[in-house]
Amino acid sequence: MLNYQRYRRNPVLHYPEREWPNKEIEKAPIWCSVDLRDGNQALIEPMNVDEKMEMFELLLKLGFKEIEIGFPAASQIEFDFLRKLVAEHKIPDDVKVQVLTQCREELIDRTFEAIRGIKNVVFHIYNSTSTLQREVVFHKDRPEIIQIAVEGTKMVRERMASFDGNIQLEYSPESFTGTEMDFALEICTAVQDAWDHANDNPIIFNLPATVEMNTPNVYADQIEWMSRHFKERENVILSVHPHNDRGTGVAITELALLAGADRVEGTLLGNGERTGNVDILTVAYNMFSQGINPNLNIENINEIIDVYERCCKMHVDMRHPYAGKLVFTAFSGSHQDAINKGEQALKESGSPYWQVPYLPIDPSDIGREYEPVVRINSQSGKGGVAFVMNTVYGYKLPKAMQREFADVIQKISETEGGEVPPSRIMEAFQQQYLKNKSPFELKYVNFRDEEDDDETFVSLDFIYRGEAIHSEAQGNGPIDAVKLAIRQCVNNVDITVLDYDEHALSEGSGAKAAAYIQMRDNRNGNVTFGVGVSSNITRASIRGMFSALNRLVQMNR
Repeated sequence: MLNYQRYRRNPVLHYPEREWPNKEIEKAPIWCSVDLRDGNQALIEPMNVDEKMEMFELLLKLGFKEIEIGFPAASQIEFDFLRKLVAEHKIPDDVKVQVLTQCREELIDRTFEAIRGIKNVVFHIYNSTSTLQREVVFHKDRPEIIQIAVEGTKMVRERMASFDGNIQLEYSPESFTGTEMDFALEICTAVQDAWDHANDNPIIFNLPATVEMNTPNVYADQIEWMSRHFKERENVILSVHPHNDRGTGVAITELALLAGADRVEGTLLGNGERTGNVDILTVAYNMFSQGINPNLNIENINEIIDVYERCCKMHVDMRHPYAGKLVFTAFSGSHQDAINKGEQALKESGSPYWQVPYLPIDPSDIGREYEPVVRINSQSGKGGVAFVMNTVYGYKLPKAMQREFADVIQKISETEGGEVPPSRIMEAFQQQYLKNKSPFELKYVNFRDEEDDDETFVSLDFIYRGEAIHSEAQGNGPIDAVKLAIRQCVNNVDITVLDYDEHALSEGSGAKAAAYIQMRDNRNGNVTFGVGVSSNITRASIRGMFSALNRLVQMNR
């Protein structure tokens, strides 16, 4: 039996005056990437200097203006990487480099040594404040924990006097989600007083969900409570640093923004300790899908994935939001049909707004391709097959034909197993319709309209079961004339044309046309379609007739 009795509910904040549920996200926050620090320290094989450089350059390209590049006092690689950025002039003037350190004198001194020559620095100090860590890790009471944070703040302030660049202080009460709210406010206020407007930059208070401990609404309550109670709130940037232990990292981030957060620290694709940090890309794409500018250059997700997988040596899950290989696919037949109809309706309406069922955004807006949007397997329906034939190959199958051809593809999937790619679908289409030349094969056809008559004269050459046949006839149009010409030479042909459709396959003077003819065998009631393609629409329709004839004969076998 699952031993759930070992666990207790974490306490929640009693906060009935909350206002965040009635708000909406209206703009992007300040983004801070921690890929090179928090993300890197969570890798099985941390990035080397070259890989960190490639990741740093990607982050710049994506438009991040605040990047936590590491913990330079913690290791020589971290220190060397920062010095390499300085020596090679890699840091743009409008980008803030963030460095992390504990509130210890030797680490703060080493960090100042590392940031020499940098124009804009976010100096990030932290110490753990939760009830559990105070009791079992540090064995310190509240005043002692506050003293650590205050002394760290004063050390940064003192050393800042001899630093040539611009420093903005960031303080994190680490393990904030397990900290009593009154104590979290008390320690932040003590840091604020010790800093005492050391420069004109607002102080950053970063309130991390170091460990997710409760439902997202609880974190939102905590953030709003802190936002309301900060001293000189106008001089505070409220930052959040969510993790994903409960799988709600994106949710707590979005609710925190509703609750007053100004800034978000996270990583690309959610890499980080344990189950990861919040995925900044998902939060940003969510905003984009609601018509909000995310203020990041994230149009090419494939490039982001490529650098991420190479530098982090991790793979993006196939179902990862926006980035996964399968997130813009649909295997369900009903989904495929809805996507097909939605895409057609969007084209016909001319609306500037994207509205297609099951596709919250246009995949092409983030560098994805339309071809893999619909994937076909044994569970797929007529809509999916029709979508592939239309979007990939330009064939607009008549509605009545969609089920007929979908049955063909379903049998292929069941026989061959697994997914049927577009190329295999087209191969089957050609075999069933365009290249089906047995037992009838069209060789030559010529039409002439009689001057004083509405009828059409046809001269027809075809092969039937290996025998070359020439026939001539008159009918009330090309299709009727050909039907009569065949029937007078082949006794067992008794057909009726039920439906006809056509469209251009391409544009221009050399464009080809596709003709679809639905025919019934009057002897047994079988019904099927034939398809013909030609630069001459009349010839295409006759090829469609022969295609349908062959399918009717094969149905009788």
